[in-house]
Amino acid sequence: MATGYLEILRARHALRLLTGTLVGRLPNATAAIALVLFVRAEGGTYSLAGALAAVYGVANAVGQPVLGRLVDLHGQPRVQLPAAVLAALSMAVFAFSGTGRLPLAYVAVAASGLFTPPLEGGLRALWPSVLGREEQVHTAYAMDAIAQEVMFTVGPLLVTLCVSLWDARAALLVLNALGVLGALSVVVSPPSRAWRSAPREAHWLGALRSPGLLVLLGAFLFVGIALGSITVASVSYADGHGGDAVYGWMMAGLGLGALAGGTVYGARRWAGSPERRLRVLVALLAVCYLPLLLTPGAVAMVLLAVVSGVFLAPCIACAFIIVDRHAPGGTVTEAFSWLVTTFTVGASVGTGVAGPVVQAGGTVWGFAVPGAAGAVSLLVLLAAGRVLAAPVRGGVVACSPENDPNRAVEPRFSSGDRA
Repeated sequence: MATGYLEILRARHALRLLTGTLVGRLPNATAAIALVLFVRAEGGTYSLAGALAAVYGVANAVGQPVLGRLVDLHGQPRVQLPAAVLAALSMAVFAFSGTGRLPLAYVAVAASGLFTPPLEGGLRALWPSVLGREEQVHTAYAMDAIAQEVMFTVGPLLVTLCVSLWDARAALLVLNALGVLGALSVVVSPPSRAWRSAPREAHWLGALRSPGLLVLLGAFLFVGIALGSITVASVSYADGHGGDAVYGWMMAGLGLGALAGGTVYGARRWAGSPERRLRVLVALLAVCYLPLLLTPGAVAMVLLAVVSGVFLAPCIACAFIIVDRHAPGGTVTEAFSWLVTTFTVGASVGTGVAGPVVQAGGTVWGFAVPGAAGAVSLLVLLAAGRVLAAPVRGGVVACSPENDPNRAVEPRFSSGDRA
């Protein structure tokens, strides 16, 4: 199983790009918990901390596709590094000004979220030029999904470590400085400097003019809702079954399941179209959420959390392949950024929906939300099966002033029937 992953990591520049991207994304992955800890250290309320985290999340959701489009137009170094520096400086302004001047705090946090560089989408755009074979790129997508789970597990631990060693302000500054270093490591690499987007049609919708991509985004909005709602329902469950420790174990179990599922999925080559396979994976994801309705004892519940996470990373990895197949020429970074934004918005909506559901119907009804959201995601994919069956495959369009002046062809594979 490890052979395919080791082969990718041995490829020139692959380990550097993966590591740099993960380090560069640390500020984004830890923003919520870092903001909460800092606001509490400043004597602020949880309401203020939640509001600032929400502002950061909304700004980030807006900024990712916008910056992704700029990357497609102007290349990675000219966008990623300046954006990372601006995001870090904005968070530094917030860290030093504190919560005493709320308008400044909101503006600084919003700017930090808005300028967070789209390193995630940028990495996926680079894989075809770094790896030599199509099946390697598909394995890299799975490894990318696995690495995200690791990052979202390790990131909060780094925040708490910085807080324990120094303080909450230092945690904000250190993590954002690391983010700049990670972005710098990526953009000075030869693959990033050499990468150019394909010629693109001048269209205000950009990647969103692809019907297949819109279908995928609609489906993954509900996958995000499922993931966001399960965290709230888990808090409700833990309150009656052991408190924060049980909640922590459940979230760790969810991440462990995703790691295991993504590792197995990416270790083999799958026959058939990824669109058909995604429908199967989303159906299995929805089914695996249903046993959580049983709400058994804590140990059994943690095991069910592991099961519920098994198909999450495979769904994400399969979605990466479909994004590459359906993104119009010259919009690949923007298209991947839209997937990140949609998933993030869905998770926020799921958190907002699950709270009132738990309040009105209890924990069991809270765990019904992820299963229902998974079912709706499957229905979207089934209803739009014909749209997904016709990928764009990066067709070259007529050149326009918006196109890359070098007329470079975006590295990507076109067969699309193997993963």
